[in-house]
Amino acid sequence: MASKMSALASQICEEIQSVFSPSPSPSTATATATASALEVMVEEIAAAAARKGGVFVHGVGREGLMLKALCMRLAHLGLSVHCVGDMTTPPISPPDLLVASAGPGGFPTVDAICGVARSNGARVLLLTAQPESGSAVRYATAIAFIPAQTMADDEDEDQQGSGGRRSLLPMGSLYEGAMFVLFEMVVFRLAQILGQTPDVVRSRHTNLE
Repeated sequence: MASKMSALASQICEEIQSVFSPSPSPSTATATATASALEVMVEEIAAAAARKGGVFVHGVGREGLMLKALCMRLAHLGLSVHCVGDMTTPPISPPDLLVASAGPGGFPTVDAICGVARSNGARVLLLTAQPESGSAVRYATAIAFIPAQTMADDEDEDQQGSGGRRSLLPMGSLYEGAMFVLFEMVVFRLAQILGQTPDVVRSRHTNLE
C-alpha cells in the first residue's frame, strides 16, 4: 500500500512539474510566457510593495483557495494584502495591485472585479492558462501564463498525462496544483528581495489558533 501511495504521489508531482518544463518544440510566445510567469509575479508584487501599495487577490473555486494561501504568505512577508470579498477589504486605488486568476480565460465575476480595479487605476496581474483568448485578458496590465489543463480543455477519462499514463488530476486540478507550486517559488523569491528572514516571517503568523 505504501509503495502504491508513493507511486501515485510521484505521478501527480510529475504532472505538476511538467507545467514548468519547456515543451519539446514550443512556440516563441508560449516559451517566453512560460519562462516569465515567476518573474512577472515577483516583479509586480515587489513593485506594489515598493510604491506602498496594497495587494488584493481574487479567484473563484479552488483557484480562489490557492490565492487565499498566497495571501496568507504575503501577509507573513509583511505586505498589505487582502482577499477580495473579506469584510475588512479596503477600496482599491492606483498604487495597488490586483492578482486575479481565471484559468479557463475568464469568469463573469473575475472579469467584473478586474474591470473595477482597472477603472480605479490599479494594476491587474492576471493568472491564466488561456492568455490569448480569455475574456479577462482585456483587463490585465500583466499576465502570468500557467500552461496547465483547466476545465476549459478537460478531456475524457482516456486523457493521457506525462509519460503516456492516464492523468490523475481531473478538470482544473493540474492548474491549481501548479498555482500552489508557483506561489511557493514567488514567496521564496520575494523573501529574498524584501530581506525577510525566516524568523521575521514566522513572527507574523497568527497566535490566535
